[in-house]
Amino acid sequence: MALGTALGAKLKELFPSEVVNKRLSLTQEVARLPRFISEYVIKDVCGDKPDPKALALLAKFVNRFYPEPKERDRVLNELINKGEYTLLDEFKVTVDPKRGIRRVKIPSLGVNDAMILPSILEEHKALLEAGMWGTATLKYQPPESQGEEQEQTPIQIVKFSPLQYSNISLEEYKRRREEFSTEEWIDVLMNSLGMNPAVYSERAKLLYISRLIPLVEENVNFVEFGPRATGKSFLFRNISYYVRLYSGGHISPAVLFFHGTFRTIGDIGVRDCVVFDEVSRIRFQNPDEIVGKLKDFMESGEYERGALRRARSGCSLVYMGNIEVQGPMPVEDYSTVMPECMRDSAFIDRLHGFIPGWELPKIEQSEVHLSQGYGFITDYFCEIMHELRKESYQYRISDKVRLHADGGKVTIRDQKSILRTTSGLLKLLYPHGKFDDEALKLCLDLAVEYRQRIHNWLCQVSPGEFERKRLGYDIS
Repeated sequence: MALGTALGAKLKELFPSEVVNKRLSLTQEVARLPRFISEYVIKDVCGDKPDPKALALLAKFVNRFYPEPKERDRVLNELINKGEYTLLDEFKVTVDPKRGIRRVKIPSLGVNDAMILPSILEEHKALLEAGMWGTATLKYQPPESQGEEQEQTPIQIVKFSPLQYSNISLEEYKRRREEFSTEEWIDVLMNSLGMNPAVYSERAKLLYISRLIPLVEENVNFVEFGPRATGKSFLFRNISYYVRLYSGGHISPAVLFFHGTFRTIGDIGVRDCVVFDEVSRIRFQNPDEIVGKLKDFMESGEYERGALRRARSGCSLVYMGNIEVQGPMPVEDYSTVMPECMRDSAFIDRLHGFIPGWELPKIEQSEVHLSQGYGFITDYFCEIMHELRKESYQYRISDKVRLHADGGKVTIRDQKSILRTTSGLLKLLYPHGKFDDEALKLCLDLAVEYRQRIHNWLCQVSPGEFERKRLGYDIS
């Protein structure tokens, strides 16, 4: 969808306040910000046109309110000298009931225990959940004014304005979707994800869009292996503030599940999706404990740790890794891409789908592979996907579809995997709920393929336990 085409005009007409010129997202003025924030700022400051004056204002806004890490001390010095400073960041509040205090994390300043007015928390409760991006007015309170009992950094948030789309109407989104054909809508989604649909085949578009299934369907566990530079990390890092992406490194049970000392819920309890990028480089502090809890959670959607007893979460899990490819197919054993603690059949069988990332083209030239047209503001689309998680098409699918397997039986995990993956893809392509058998088949084919790839992997890992079979379905 090139800039100014009929489809772009149609999208702007039907969604006048919810779309943005994606070409502006490529400007260096906003490159440091996550896309779900930068596009919000672009829409507010620049509108649709890359006017030089607007871009200058945009650069000034970002440089003024979103300092680089090296500017930390300059900002703190200015805060102390002037008493106030306005900052753009992702703020998260934790509560310490023993001391009766609230701690604010301000990443750009390296501060983890700032203060905040209770009235702000009353108005913006998401600060206490997964956190929020926004502009905050910081006030410096000299230590002598705090009293002897104060243990926190003498910085207080006295004003907060969220940089997140508000007052979305899912029903309006569904109604306007009816004006587009399936092919048009797929291109709209690709542009909204920042990709140029013209360089992707129809199948590649579906593969790329299917990466979003864990964001619209609860408790979906996906794995994707592919070569570098196919947009795996790019998508999840920029698509939603409800996503937590771990890129290699050490991960503790406290961060994932529950922190016993601070009594705070981990990422799996508060996020829509947790992504383990470069999964082969992930190192768990306690592998047996974490993988055991992951298995339990992937099966039941529940987990427990220490004082936290049987918590429920709809968080989806995604495991991504780089794999050597020669020609159109990988030449590396899938299992070698996973950490050793995740290579057993019990873990793999809990995965619902396997996306063949090696089929997606590498993103090498921004002017060719990245969108130059109109798409949904990422922040708006992020909220839409979050709302779609509250709905499910699984009952409609199970009423019309009968699964079968040549050479074996359809297991409960097979059924669960195919239903959830199909439901998620239907919500992405047909959020208005109107789809015929052909559309259902389009989504089912991909869901069955993804689960079949998991089963084939299981046959390689445990040939004595898993026999070859071919999954299939009938639509009544």
